[in-house]
Amino acid sequence: MPGLSPSEQLLIGLSRLGQAVRLSAWHNAGPTKLTPLQSDILLFLDGDRRPRRQGEIVTALASTAPTVSDAVRALAGKDLVDRQRDPADSRAVTLVLTEAGRTEAARLATIPEPLRAALDGLGEEDVAAMLRGTTSMIRILQQWHAIPVSRTCVTCRFYRPDAHPGDLRHPHHCAFVDAAFGDVDLRLDCPDHQTADD
Repeated sequence: MPGLSPSEQLLIGLSRLGQAVRLSAWHNAGPTKLTPLQSDILLFLDGDRRPRRQGEIVTALASTAPTVSDAVRALAGKDLVDRQRDPADSRAVTLVLTEAGRTEAARLATIPEPLRAALDGLGEEDVAAMLRGTTSMIRILQQWHAIPVSRTCVTCRFYRPDAHPGDLRHPHHCAFVDAAFGDVDLRLDCPDHQTADD
């Protein structure tokens, strides 16, 4: 029976999951009524607490400078983000979370119940397969410059894929922590990430 290919069906499924995550972000706006972009900015700043320039956020979130500038202005108005002069360049501004911003980021990092229920319905093998597939797709999209480079295992200089071929559960190796790990442990956002050479 003719119809969509499995790859096309998968793309539809990924689109539906993206909708669920976005709707969840709107429903999880919290007391400060955060937009999804504002939530993403808080989580980005919380993931790496060094002072970050606004341009880094634009790149990391694949947004535009005016859109991020408006979101940062709103976050500063809500006392969630503090803007400071960059000591290395007095013309530049860096951003850090305030104490209230860190509290709000911690709230946002808690997976909402509908998404938690969906994830809990998966077995470890399904999670590992989905992480492996998602990581592979992200890497290819990054190579095509379709999305910004993110802090994934496969783009990290510490990642050693299939370094332990005899260990089916833990075939990969992380040189940062010097430990073997499996597909179920692949990270799509790691604070210890250092971009590998091409």
